[in-house]
Formats: sequence, C-alpha cells, structure tokens
Amino acid sequence: MTGPILRAQGLTKDFRGFRAVDGVDLDVTEGSVHALVGPNGAGKTTLFHLFTGFLKPSAGRITLGERDLTGKSPERVARLGMARSFQITSLFAQLTPREHLELALAGGSGITWRFWRSDKALGAYSERALELLDQVGLAGHADVPAGSLAYGRKRALELALALALDPRVLLLDEPTAGMGVEDIDRTMSLIERVRAGRTVVMVEHNMSVVSALADRVTVLQSGRVLVEGPYEEIRHDERVISAYLGDAHAEQ
Repeated sequence: MTGPILRAQGLTKDFRGFRAVDGVDLDVTEGSVHALVGPNGAGKTTLFHLFTGFLKPSAGRITLGERDLTGKSPERVARLGMARSFQITSLFAQLTPREHLELALAGGSGITWRFWRSDKALGAYSERALELLDQVGLAGHADVPAGSLAYGRKRALELALALALDPRVLLLDEPTAGMGVEDIDRTMSLIERVRAGRTVVMVEHNMSVVSALADRVTVLQSGRVLVEGPYEEIRHDERVISAYLGDAHAEQ
C-alpha cells in the first residue's frame, strides 16, 4: 500500500434542503480494502453515487490519482478507472454469463451500440470472458441463462462485469447483502482474490466481513465522518457504539 488513490475533499450533497453527505473528507490508500460503515441513512450509498458520477456533488471535490472526477458522467468515471457493483442485481435473465462478459468487454470499442453486431465480433472477447468467469468461480456456469443462477452466483457475475472494466478502484455496495453463510464465505474469499493489484472500497453492514477484509474503516453518521481507523480501534470507540446501539447502551 502507498499513498491515496481516491480522495474526497469537503464532499457535500443536498436534496431539497436535506443534506445527505455533509463535508466528507476521505482518503483511500492505493492497494487497500477500505470499508464504509454506519447505520441506515448515514450517507454510504449516496457517497458511492457521488464517487461514480450517478449524482453530482453540491460542493467538494473527488480525485482518482491525479484526475479530477468531480461532476463527470458515470461512463467517463468508469473509463478513468473506477467501477462498482450495486446492492440490487441487474442482469439480463436470458443472456448467459459468457454473453454478459462479452458485451461488457466489447463496450470499450463501441461495438455494443451497433445494431449490426455479430456473434463473430463478440466472439473475439470470449477467451477473456471465460478468464473472468473462472476468476469469480463461474467457469462451470458460463453458458446457462443468468436468470437461473443462484443469488450468490448472480452477485459473482456482477463482480466479473465490474472487473471487465479493469478498474484501478473497485467499489462494492453491500457485496454480501441477502446471502447465507456459505455464500458470504465464498464472497469473502472472492474479494480477497480480486483485490490483488487494485483498491477495493466497500459498503458493508456485516461486521464479521469488515473485520476480516478491511485494512481501514470509515464510520459515517448523518452524512459525516464519525470516526476512522483500523477495525480493532473503531469497534471499541464509544461514538461508534452509540451510533449503532444508542446512547443508553454507550452509557452502560
């Protein structure tokens, strides 16, 4: 790990008088796994939307390395090296995982926008598509309809789609949400594998996942940074206990 690769400075987002993100300063170290945690409504997903261009900030600045991302479109942000997954899976049920990956890989060349595209043209991306599917444990499911995949495997496919962009920074929004223990363990192992050579920022409610994976944790409350540090530090912080469990618990 070296210096910061992703930086937010005074990042703010207002929605008609409601401030969802309030002056957030955040440095994400290159090569790290950085977790964003906090109670519901803390601003975690809004922060992800700001990072990736789905929302424009009311104030503040976002940089990726030396590049200013502030206000850039999601497509531009992705091309500059940042990709994300979402809380809710969004796949084409009838397309196979291989076809999903071929289309994602072809996106950089503009072929996906040409109505005359051919199977032969997309086939040029088949080898890389299979490599990505193998990386996320889906090599044996390359040619089945995505709609037939179990939930955990759909999330793995979405991760492969993000990796197809070859991002420097990978943002994972609730990667283990709705999973059983077996899928959570598989997803944790998967994140450990794909972090090699890149930076991972994740929003996650499961503190067992955070403790196992995160090098650094930022706790958000009411759109502000409450506390930041290694997991073993923040888990005993009275401000964090109060934010999650209430003042009465913190005073006991």
